[in-house]
Amino acid sequence: MGADLAMPSSSLVPEDSRAALAREGYCIVEGVLAPNELAEFRMALDRVARFDRESGWQHHYAYDGTTNANQRIWNLISRDPLFSRLVEHPLAVAFVTEMIGWPALLSGSAANVVNLHGADEVLHCDQTYMPEPWAGPHGINIAWCLDDFTADNGATRIAPGSHLLNRSPREGEALPAMIPVEAPAGSMVAIDGRCWHRTGTNRTAAPRAGVFNWYTLPIYLPQENWFLSLNPVIRQFGSDTLLTLLGFRPQIVGRVNGLEP
Repeated sequence: MGADLAMPSSSLVPEDSRAALAREGYCIVEGVLAPNELAEFRMALDRVARFDRESGWQHHYAYDGTTNANQRIWNLISRDPLFSRLVEHPLAVAFVTEMIGWPALLSGSAANVVNLHGADEVLHCDQTYMPEPWAGPHGINIAWCLDDFTADNGATRIAPGSHLLNRSPREGEALPAMIPVEAPAGSMVAIDGRCWHRTGTNRTAAPRAGVFNWYTLPIYLPQENWFLSLNPVIRQFGSDTLLTLLGFRPQIVGRVNGLEP
């Protein structure tokens, strides 16, 4: 297990992506998923989403506004272990290492299916719940575009440069200029945890699906309680990289009798 627990390299991060992430608070890397991989992930998400709708398992997410039209699927890796491949994708891990270092924790893994008539999400940044003032990012969100993200179908809308404010949006303050993150299916979008953003409104008849994996510094409790909710198959067969991200291979805090279990 020792070799896998060494700090991953951030060398896979393209230089233009590194610069855009520092300047704008987000970056897009196109063509990360091959067409066959994309089809496999989209089919798996369709199956899980359809099951939830038919079973009445849908949950309303507070940030989604009042329409309750969008469909959120939480603990996605437990719903289908296939999605673990996105969590520990080498490029995703490289971005995590670049942004917040290693080890890191996977705080949550979710899908968002944006349907027709879904309202704009509440403006927020992902590390809002972390104490201010911030000296830098405490987390990074890695989004996977399983469909094309366009201005018309509810692409995530971002306030470029807002991460440099090092604070959450304040209630009642004027909204900053927002732009849609338009990217073709198969793209990966890295978003600084301080960057202000919201899901857009889908004005098309087709749903728009994305997977969002939120990684944080290891000093924070994850949003998802993996020790209670994780599919045991992942705990049994997951790689050391994946188990580190899920908190089962702690290297700083979370030790057992002072040792790394």
